[in-house]
Amino acid sequence: MMTGVAIPLLHIADATAARIRAAGLRRPGLMATAFTMEQSFYTSRLTAAGLQPTIPETPDRGKIHCIIFQELCRDIVTDCSRAAYVTMADRLAARGADSLILGCIEVGMLLNRGNVAVPVFDTALIHRETALA
Repeated sequence: MMTGVAIPLLHIADATAARIRAAGLRRPGLMATAFTMEQSFYTSRLTAAGLQPTIPETPDRGKIHCIIFQELCRDIVTDCSRAAYVTMADRLAARGADSLILGCIEVGMLLNRGNVAVPVFDTALIHRETALA
């Protein structure tokens, strides 16, 4: 029976929270799948790190999730979906988000530092860089 793992584990939310805190920010917006936005496995770790995560309102969460699975996972990228994501990111900033977490790889297909009004934190990139360090 295995009782533990001998290698250290690096939770993607912990690495992201550390990077956000190091930037002096505290209220990240989170755009990801509905599971990541709505269940506590990710947001509770952000909160435990002293952050105050903001998730999109229910209609926006549904649209974000739908675009991820119906378009982005199928490598479909449209200007309409990009505009919708930018609008939803702007709504998070208007509600007080001081940064934006790209909470799954696919979100970065539409959003980046060039089209979001607040600092962007790409979790896949942060996780990889933290693991390498």
